[in-house]
Amino acid sequence: MITVDHSKDRVNLVAVTVLGEFTLEDFTEFEEYLIANELFDGSHDLLFDLREMAGFTVDMAWEEIKFSRLHGGDFRRVAVVTESQWVAWSAWLEKTFVKAELRVFDDAGEAQAWLAEEA
Repeated sequence: MITVDHSKDRVNLVAVTVLGEFTLEDFTEFEEYLIANELFDGSHDLLFDLREMAGFTVDMAWEEIKFSRLHGGDFRRVAVVTESQWVAWSAWLEKTFVKAELRVFDDAGEAQAWLAEEA
């Protein structure tokens, strides 16, 4: 299950929280949200809170790779919050597909502070 929010604190921040297993249906929901709200203009930041993620499906991982290749330059910054070394390593690999600054954090507050900084 995921939650997607971009209206609370900053309108240019899209915050995604994953709870439990991250599935293709969840990722499709995220993609459709971005498309419906036209958030591919290069000025938005993404915050992925994956601390409660229990795992992910292979089809979701493949879709995420395709998405990153297609939209790798459509965001300003991407912050991934996780305590998992595997997820941190996967995020590091994603840097090859995205032009946005991408950093991994174990503290959500630090991630939000980094995203709030001016370019």
